[in-house]
Amino acid sequence: MGHPSVERRRVLAAAALGRESGVPGPDPDNGEPITAVAGEILDISPHLVIIETPDGAEERLVIAPWATAWHGADASPADLPLGAMVMMRTRREGRVVERLWADTTRITGTILSISGRKDLTVELDCGPHRGHRTIVIPYRATGRLQVRHPKFEPGYLFDAIGIRRDGAGLALLPATSQPPYPARAVPPPPPAYAGLQSRISGTATWSDTFDEEERGAAYPMLERSDTGCPDTGTSCAGLPYLAIGSLLQIRNVCSSRSANVPVVACGCVAGRFCDRCVECDTSPRGRIAELSPFSYVELGGDLVKGCFNAQIGLG
Repeated sequence: MGHPSVERRRVLAAAALGRESGVPGPDPDNGEPITAVAGEILDISPHLVIIETPDGAEERLVIAPWATAWHGADASPADLPLGAMVMMRTRREGRVVERLWADTTRITGTILSISGRKDLTVELDCGPHRGHRTIVIPYRATGRLQVRHPKFEPGYLFDAIGIRRDGAGLALLPATSQPPYPARAVPPPPPAYAGLQSRISGTATWSDTFDEEERGAAYPMLERSDTGCPDTGTSCAGLPYLAIGSLLQIRNVCSSRSANVPVVACGCVAGRFCDRCVECDTSPRGRIAELSPFSYVELGGDLVKGCFNAQIGLG
């Protein structure tokens, strides 16, 4: 998906709607910016991390004394393993690290099958754009996941956060309370068409299926002709239809950070979750945007918490 064409379509859409074409990126009024930095750990100590970025550059970053880390469980930054892929929340123009997430993955989809007695192997349909994925739930995590996923059977939605290990995904934490309906039975949106509101409230989540270092969002209500996707256009949040390349003004209600984020992908799986985020208050039902890890972190989100209460408008 070429970014020049996305950029061009956004400008044309803004012109057709009589709006100013917004500029992708954070709101300058946010205060000190958060910058997401990612790469492979080459060396790490309590005070310094050296990474190789996706484009092959070597970066040295200072680790703040108050920094925290997660690698399947809370860890001290210096204990993260060499070779881990790390996403970091940084300040001071990307030079000072205050939060690190190592080998973190998110597994979101519809359960196809479950096998195993202690460690469970789960096959998921992650939607028409992401295919099937097989993940393992280690025995120690099964109770925690099944409490939040009471319909642990084929046809129901599944959403967990975990780590990548030896090429496999290990699901460790529930990312949400499982919706009580089958994946194909999403409740309809409320009668008042929310597309007429200037801002729509709901949940913003993240996915690791975006391109490396991409800043963008997957959005549930895309025109089918735009995506070639028969599953798009489902949401219980009453979202307006948009096209790929539209610009969303996304505000994290919990951190009061805002950014203009381009719609770069179809969010048809996110649209099937009629759940709430309780990160700082209880959000209205429905996932209104699924963000790339870079966009999510730069809006103040924590990958392990999995969501933040959001408002969106059109950029």
